[in-house]
Amino acid sequence: MVYICAVTRTQTLEQLLVTSSRLVRLAAQAAGNATPSAVWRTLSILDAEGAMRVGELAAASRVSQPGMTRLLGGMDDDGLVTRSADAADSRAFIIGITPVGREALAGWRDTLARTLEPWFADLPDADWAALERSVAILAERTASPTASPAATSPATAQEERA
Repeated sequence: MVYICAVTRTQTLEQLLVTSSRLVRLAAQAAGNATPSAVWRTLSILDAEGAMRVGELAAASRVSQPGMTRLLGGMDDDGLVTRSADAADSRAFIIGITPVGREALAGWRDTLARTLEPWFADLPDADWAALERSVAILAERTASPTASPAATSPATAQEERA
């Protein structure tokens, strides 16, 4: 499939979503790792946002709470996460990422990146610069998943500095 230049900004964002999902899916398939993507997504959320209750983690991962509970059972058995009682509610658990989970996630990300290297090896320096700038923009805009879009806009940042 060839990228077709988007007409509107909304279409550009749509293509970004579609293409980035495809890129991760292709890299994961090529890497040959059988670990479900839900494990990597869960570890990524915990790594970025810190420990949280099971229900919050399920909502962040867009799965049901029973589904997240089942997933966490295996992840706990593998030493990827910790479960501790919530001091505010003894019926609830706080889930955190372990050093083993953080190491596994870093290894997975490295594997995906190395898997993609041959597909991008022939890019000219200008395209690498464009990718690097795109990554910086995306990282800036998604740094705080709980922030509102207005909180990350350049206009808001300028107003805060004034």
